[in-house]
Amino acid sequence: MIQRPITQFVAALIAASAMSVATGAAAQGAPQSVTQTRVDVVHMGAGFRASKLTGATVYNRDKDRIGTIDDLILSPSEQNAFAILSVGGFLGMGKHYVAVPFNSLQISDKQIVLPDATKQSIEALPEFKYAPD
Repeated sequence: MIQRPITQFVAALIAASAMSVATGAAAQGAPQSVTQTRVDVVHMGAGFRASKLTGATVYNRDKDRIGTIDDLILSPSEQNAFAILSVGGFLGMGKHYVAVPFNSLQISDKQIVLPDATKQSIEALPEFKYAPD
């Protein structure tokens, strides 16, 4: 006896889902448009996962430690990416953040290098502050 109402409910749910897709209905009542893009997985495989870069140590050409990657920021209007480096300080005290263009970093052999940087030149950059949420 219960089988028939459950079957009817599932059928109604499937029909409603199909209608919302067919009519363009979307979450929160706003129409959504989705553009499909074919991704070359071989090319994507050569990229870097943000989760693996965050917290990584950044060195200069002389293998001096100059900071760590705290965050990555993507600029939608300029199509640029920036690495936010945590620099200076000792044991978390006195550190501050600076932004450097992501493309200025060289990543190879699981090491991140900002070739011409020194601790002093990086610490002299203007402090980066996150915008309030």
